[in-house]
Amino acid sequence: MPHLPEHLLTGHRNFMNGRYSAESGRYVSLAREGQAPETMIIACCDSRSSPETIFDVGPGELFVLRNVANLIPPYEPDGEYHSTSAALEFAVQSLKVKNIVVMGHGRCGGIKAALAHGKTPPSKGDFIGKWMSLIYPAADAVTSSTLMTPGERQTALERISIRYSLNNLRTFPYIAALEAKGSLNLYGAWFDISTGELWAMNKDSGDFERPELG
Repeated sequence: MPHLPEHLLTGHRNFMNGRYSAESGRYVSLAREGQAPETMIIACCDSRSSPETIFDVGPGELFVLRNVANLIPPYEPDGEYHSTSAALEFAVQSLKVKNIVVMGHGRCGGIKAALAHGKTPPSKGDFIGKWMSLIYPAADAVTSSTLMTPGERQTALERISIRYSLNNLRTFPYIAALEAKGSLNLYGAWFDISTGELWAMNKDSGDFERPELG
């Protein structure tokens, strides 16, 4: 019985013979000198929306935080365990990233659950329902509209949740201070799984727009 699933072991063999072999110098350098990524990506843990794949980056280029529905809670230094806030603190205070991108995606299961929370009982587990309650007020506002189809409501809340997380990022005092100084930039993005398209949030209007591909 192997210690890991066979497909993972096969994948690692392919990695060693392929990418690692081609970039071994970079891996050795990263191990020796440490990481210094300029950009942090906050993304959903959905298996279909990997930031490293979407942005076609190499090792050491992105600091990635993934959680259910790419949510950022407000700043709450209450002595509890806060993995998302801890990752933010490390990225900004220690790694001194220059950019933070909140990236949502289409067909997000967490967002779908938030939209149905008044009709469908929350997860039987201990944590998901509480986590998604961060955006229940926005979900209720979207659900109350009778002019949108279910698909439109889903996309609307996926994008609203990105703006929500960006607003919560600014409740962290050190993030707000660095952004005000121009030392840290905050961005929003939305990835369409079915088409591969990436939509970027306009900082002025809040609208999501497709950047021109060169």
